Amino acid sequence: MAMHAAKAEKGARWLSAEERAGRGRAARRRTPRSVHGEFEPSVHRQDPVDVLEGQSAGRVPELVPIRYGRMAQSPFRFYRGAAAVMAGDLDHTPDSGLRVQLCGDAHMLNYGLLGSPERNLLFDVNDFDETLPGPWEWDVKRLAVSLAIAGRENGFTDAERAVIVQSAGRSYREQMRRYAAMSNLDVWYARIDAEQLRALAATELRARGRKQVAETLAKARGRDSLQAAGKLTEVVAGERRFRSMPPLVTPLSELLPDEERSTLEEQIRDMVDQYGQTLPSDRRHLLRQFTLVDMARKVVGVGSVGTRCWIILLLGRDAEDPLILQAKEAGASVLAPYAGAGEYSMQGERVVAGQRLMQAASDIFLGWYRAKGIDGRERDFYVRQLRDWKGSIEPELMEPRGMRTYGDVCATTLARAHARSGDRIAIAAYLGSGDIFDQALVRFAESYADRNERDHQALVDAVTSGRVVAESA
Repeated sequence: MAMHAAKAEKGARWLSAEERAGRGRAARRRTPRSVHGEFEPSVHRQDPVDVLEGQSAGRVPELVPIRYGRMAQSPFRFYRGAAAVMAGDLDHTPDSGLRVQLCGDAHMLNYGLLGSPERNLLFDVNDFDETLPGPWEWDVKRLAVSLAIAGRENGFTDAERAVIVQSAGRSYREQMRRYAAMSNLDVWYARIDAEQLRALAATELRARGRKQVAETLAKARGRDSLQAAGKLTEVVAGERRFRSMPPLVTPLSELLPDEERSTLEEQIRDMVDQYGQTLPSDRRHLLRQFTLVDMARKVVGVGSVGTRCWIILLLGRDAEDPLILQAKEAGASVLAPYAGAGEYSMQGERVVAGQRLMQAASDIFLGWYRAKGIDGRERDFYVRQLRDWKGSIEPELMEPRGMRTYGDVCATTLARAHARSGDRIAIAAYLGSGDIFDQALVRFAESYADRNERDHQALVDAVTSGRVVAESA
């Protein structure tokens, strides 16, 4: 991890702001900003379908075809599930040598609205399955490519996509320069809230875009455990239980024979107790006021399909006081073979630590645990509320101007997340005040979007030939 103004490790020398800026300028000499526009696949590049099949080996077998089906739908959907493919490619791209805590999968749909513990509506990075320390450029490039791919699917011209991606690069660069001039505490307290989004929409978007933002903000506040319970549960014989909606939501009672189900139920009850020990004492006390009443397996996302994911229904004061937790399997980060394994041996703890470090505010029930499954294998999980004021805007509804504004907000948010963990002064000095990096980002994004289309076609061909089985769900 990069040196901070305070001591980064025992015995490390405090560096002045000018010395830290000097590190950034020295990195620029080693790795010119213009080279970030280059992308040339390694001659040893692994077949993308091989990568996906390798990931599938440890997943729930009957759910893997759903993953392939979702990824085969479009190049953008493929990209969302192909973080492991891109991780191998990013390892062969130039970087400045300056490291931060990475999201690891910073595409444009892994940002969105969430509720803070103080019940403010914030905009932030919201997916940390792959989080790990690594080169800051990797997150920025994954975001940029997602904007280029989404722009292609919306029919935007080359020039329109270039404006969107270059603007995102500029937003990241300029925001990092602002953070470089701020105190450590001011950086830590920085956040983007609903009022800032409304103000931005009022100045940057047309009527249609402003309406989309207003509707998304309003809808997000209603997406909580009570709303989730209304959608996912029903009252059976006077007791609230999860609805059966296989394969997307399958109650535990339908998954296993009675004896195995009883064993797994007991394991999940123990999990809630174990996981609670990773929460601060006040939140642990709050969790104890809820009683576990039901559990189900849930299919989530695109790239995550097939990983083990449980939703857990707890009740508080009465049946109208639900809390729904999501316990999601955490495997090793796709970045680990290239960036190093990191300091956490428990993968759930890795996810939680990265999320707490990068987000301005995190879910009050965010924690982790390790459990042995009925197959005898130990697996790591992280736990959070299923919904807590979640909200996002669908990219297919965006016009060029709207996507440019959205990309700017994502890039600004990413800069803040990186500034919390990395040497923001060195990164800002590396990027400088000119647009060399921004322009290079456009070239990289378009080149990698081409690569992604070919990789998507490889998956489609694999489905057509029968090499892999895909299902719609």
